[in-house]
Amino acid sequence: MADEEFDLVIPPGTPRTVIRDAALKFNVELVRVTRPLNYANMVNDERELLAFRGSKEEIEKVNEFLYQKIKEFIES
Repeated sequence: MADEEFDLVIPPGTPRTVIRDAALKFNVELVRVTRPLNYANMVNDERELLAFRGSKEEIEKVNEFLYQKIKEFIES
């Protein structure tokens, strides 16, 4: 049985440098995923978004990395 893979959708507006750094630092794949958006006037509107795909452990590391880098970006 292959290891299960998980997706972490990258928040729109995330700086490209942060996405690049995460892709290089962690054992994940950058993929496109289609997800429904359900807010404001976009009920059931589907959008293609970027995501990282990898093992649960790697995705958890990427999530923490993205959180810290986006927080630093906002505070600067």
